[in-house]
Amino acid sequence: METNKSVKEPTEEKKSRWKKMLKKFGIGGIIFFTIKGIITSTLIYFLGKNFWTIISGYFSGIFQ
Repeated sequence: METNKSVKEPTEEKKSRWKKMLKKFGIGGIIFFTIKGIITSTLIYFLGKNFWTIISGYFSGIFQ
């Protein structure tokens, strides 16, 4: 019986953690943070490619 309880405890912790997050943020909040993460990752990816070009253009525009 004791081994049965120790096996079931981690799954109960995961469910309760997920339920706590769902209660805290709600479905809309989870969707918002997911979309925010996708947008942020996309911006970092595309801006990272041209980062030095953008920065050098910005500073050369300031000092002209």
